Amino acid sequence: MKIEEILLKTQAVHINTEDLFTWTSGIKSPIYCNNRLLISYPEYRTIITDLFISTIKTNFAETQSIAGTSTAGIPWAAFIAEKMKLPMLYIRSKPKGHGLKSSIEGNLIEGQKTIIIEDLISTGKSSIEAFENAQSEKLNPLGIISIFSYQVLKTQQNFEQKKIKNFSLAGYHSLYQYLLVQNKINDKAQTVLNDWHQSL
Repeated sequence: MKIEEILLKTQAVHINTEDLFTWTSGIKSPIYCNNRLLISYPEYRTIITDLFISTIKTNFAETQSIAGTSTAGIPWAAFIAEKMKLPMLYIRSKPKGHGLKSSIEGNLIEGQKTIIIEDLISTGKSSIEAFENAQSEKLNPLGIISIFSYQVLKTQQNFEQKKIKNFSLAGYHSLYQYLLVQNKINDKAQTVLNDWHQSL
């Protein structure tokens, strides 16, 4: 089963070309992806976890630990780490204001080759911060893998500038093609989606 089909079946993806959604960054969008819903579906959860693992084995075979971003990446990191029998960590959006003031939780081993797991990439700001937090804590982050990416050109340019490898199991372009094939969007919606994505 395709990730795009799972996103639609679980209603994790919403399309509204009339009343636009507002992202955390303030961007107005006709598409909104809420991957937090996916953890509630065991069958789909297994499919997604296996795709994560396949992507890791293909692109980052030397991986020694799995780190989830706080909070939505944490359950996926747990599923993956359990199945791969690897240590798991999670990365806070910012260091704790008390105690050891760490931005990473778990048994942190300096130099450990780590994959960062995200549920979603939009502007990429939080993903890049997580990667840099891992570096500052002396981990060796190899890259970032997400379930879905809006595939914003500026976001990819930022990743390339920072020399951060990143992969997504599905993205805006593959979702758009799936919507077309399944006759899920009319001509007007196609125009709105295309104009919006090109404007980013």
